[in-house]
Amino acid sequence: MKLMRSGFGVAVLSLSAIAAGYFGGRPILERVEFARAEADVQSTRDQLSTVEDLSTVFRHIGKVVEPSVVQIKVHKTIKESRSRIPDNDELRRFLHEHGFGDVPNFDDGSGNDQGLDETGTGSGVIMDAENGHGYVLTNNHVAGDASRMEITLSDGRKITGSDVKLLGADPKSDLAVVQINADRLIPAKWGNSDDLEKGDWVMAFGSPFGYVGSMTHGIVSALNRNEILQTQDYENFIQVDAPINPGNSGGPLVNVHGEVIGINTAIATVSGGFQGIGFAIPSNQAKEVYTALKSHGKVVRGWLGISIKSVSDEPDVAKYLGYQGSGGVLVVETFPNFPASGKLHHGDIITAINGQPLTDVQQLRNTIADMAPNTSITLHVFRNQKELDVQITLGDQPEDIAAILGHGENGENPGPANEEAQSPAALGMTLKTLDAQTAQSLGLGDVRSGAVITGVERNSVAALAGLREGDVITEVGRTPVHNAAEAVDALKKVDLSKGVPLYIASKEGSQFVFLKSNEAQK
Repeated sequence: MKLMRSGFGVAVLSLSAIAAGYFGGRPILERVEFARAEADVQSTRDQLSTVEDLSTVFRHIGKVVEPSVVQIKVHKTIKESRSRIPDNDELRRFLHEHGFGDVPNFDDGSGNDQGLDETGTGSGVIMDAENGHGYVLTNNHVAGDASRMEITLSDGRKITGSDVKLLGADPKSDLAVVQINADRLIPAKWGNSDDLEKGDWVMAFGSPFGYVGSMTHGIVSALNRNEILQTQDYENFIQVDAPINPGNSGGPLVNVHGEVIGINTAIATVSGGFQGIGFAIPSNQAKEVYTALKSHGKVVRGWLGISIKSVSDEPDVAKYLGYQGSGGVLVVETFPNFPASGKLHHGDIITAINGQPLTDVQQLRNTIADMAPNTSITLHVFRNQKELDVQITLGDQPEDIAAILGHGENGENPGPANEEAQSPAALGMTLKTLDAQTAQSLGLGDVRSGAVITGVERNSVAALAGLREGDVITEVGRTPVHNAAEAVDALKKVDLSKGVPLYIASKEGSQFVFLKSNEAQK
């Protein structure tokens, strides 16, 4: 009897809801539909831990994840000079037909350029919903610098205008967070990307080529991929063979439990479309950036203030320094007035951080960036044939590192200096002593002494090592040189069959260049 009463009660509630919906209007029905959708997501998510049939898994994953995936239509204003783009109706029609949206008249009569309105589409995933707001995680290259955005939800609703706000974007990780004003939102669930292994099933969601609600599947092809975007930023990609195409950027990569374990970001392609290799930012990295952007609008990272290279990229230099290991990070340059200044030296090899062995540059860079400024760390360092621990308190990473360090300035060729000196004939280069005028013209910052390379013979040892006119030699081996004569004397004492590292300064910064005579025979 109790069951019957319960059943009757449910029936009465259902009829009441229907009646209320009929007489009370659409808002009540929408809330009922949302409650059903929310309950369906939760119940299906619970089933994912027990299902075994692969097709059933894929169907359930689609039901769990799709309500959280959005399409992002972005408008960006591209400033162009009238001297580069003529103002005429034919050009505007051509640009409009080729995907640049409504192109304005560049001359509005005020003498100011209005720029191009470039449009594009990407994807995103709702990671939080609270107090009438949703928080969408996407790529910086999708939402960063957007002049306006239109968000299309999985149920077809479009969020535009003041209801869409870019909370923050981080070019260094290629992530961004967008806030939308909307109710009845179902957020996705974070997964643990550290649990991923090669061969794991993954599914990619998004809007490839504008096809909203698309889902593909594949496996994890590799982990910890870097140097994909050819930047000095924080790359640690998951490589997948799940088809990812233009428009998928910013969408979620999920595991078989329907959990977000990555954010689709890039593809390796010749044709412009997917060719079997896609890349996603791991969720554990994305989650930290997401939290910072959502809360503060920016990401604050720890910083040492050094230029580094992986030992594996400079094995000859490491061997010359007496280091026998294969892993570790070579300190190429320390910058004045930053945390590592006076504590680390160029030529140091960092082998561990807080007791954790280091393998390469990417590991050290990501580890330091994940730490807050003012954190005290211990670096284990190989220096002058000895090992030691160095204590450093991290600083706050500058937003524009290159600008602060003064690198990348437009330098000029060296002007007249003192008399020229000839390096040993086998090396094939000529040198002059660096003076203040030349240092300034080369954009060398604090470098005030050394030997400027004024000529490099074709196919010589110097040329094959990558030395160029305008480079300044400040050390030969571990011997500082202050002028051309000292550089020549030091080079004459070198056994070129064994090789020697030169410490070189240029407008791009400092680096080690290894000279070895057998390079000429390669």
